[in-house]
Amino acid sequence: MGNIWSQCFPPAPTLTEANLPSQKGKVFVITGGTSGVGLELAKILYNAGGTVYITGRSTKTVSAAISEIKAASAGHEGSVGVIDGVDIDLSDLSGIKAKANELLHKTGKIDVLSLNAGVMVPPSGSKTAQGLELQIGVNCVAHLLLAHLLTPALVTAAQAATSSNAAPGTVRVVWASSLAVDLGAPKNGFKMSAIHNPPSSPQANYSYSKLGNWYLASYFSTLPAITDNAILSITQNPGNLKTKLQRNVGSFLDLLFTPLYHDAKFGAYTELWASLSGELGIQDQGAYVVPWGRRHPGPRKDLVKAIGEGKDREFAEWCEEQIRVFR
Repeated sequence: MGNIWSQCFPPAPTLTEANLPSQKGKVFVITGGTSGVGLELAKILYNAGGTVYITGRSTKTVSAAISEIKAASAGHEGSVGVIDGVDIDLSDLSGIKAKANELLHKTGKIDVLSLNAGVMVPPSGSKTAQGLELQIGVNCVAHLLLAHLLTPALVTAAQAATSSNAAPGTVRVVWASSLAVDLGAPKNGFKMSAIHNPPSSPQANYSYSKLGNWYLASYFSTLPAITDNAILSITQNPGNLKTKLQRNVGSFLDLLFTPLYHDAKFGAYTELWASLSGELGIQDQGAYVVPWGRRHPGPRKDLVKAIGEGKDREFAEWCEEQIRVFR
């Protein structure tokens, strides 16, 4: 319970906009950058001089977010970076490759890929265009496809980092997990039968998808292009936050958890630390970061064991099958 308590009421963040060094020359891609944590993270990085590309479900939401980010840059004149975006519908795998290519046309390198977008407890039975349970499909499968498609830009950034003698693990892929892993993931991890035939409970499927993100962070860290180029792949729980992600939770549960909610900017601090902290290095492959930016002090031993026994790869290989024809 101590680890859960510390994630609900974390110590003060150590990396914020107040002490973040200039990010001029670095390129960031943030999925789900049109609201909540992703939007707040984009504001921080843009104001620090970074080149930031956000993704959202439509050109309308991406354009509105870009306008908001620019409007929030007062006081940072002369230090802001570049902000741009691409609309990506993560609920339909068939359109992701074209949108990834659009991103690659805009930038040849990506220093940090923040896989921040997500779906939380949609109506029971919600599915992707390919018929997958929506949360597994968006939170896990679509993000794995996008990460694969954008890997060439990560490799370019990693090679540039090596040339400039940057520490291994400077280039990163950050997957979004949740406290639901500690609270709701089944003992020893989910069975693949629950992925093939998802339960009717959106809450159960959400916890599966967030454990799935940890599994994918671990799996992705072992791929040759990632290991050969010292790219760091980790996961993070941004924190208990009041964002649009909770819009389907229901009024009773929303009221119940309201005392535990924090402003979305604090979640951005978690992602900022996971993306840029020098305390993390290549030795942290597959690691789990918790609010507001620190290594998980005690990840569940049964889940660590499950990863050690290859359950992460089992799930990832199923995801790979879903995306094979779309790569």
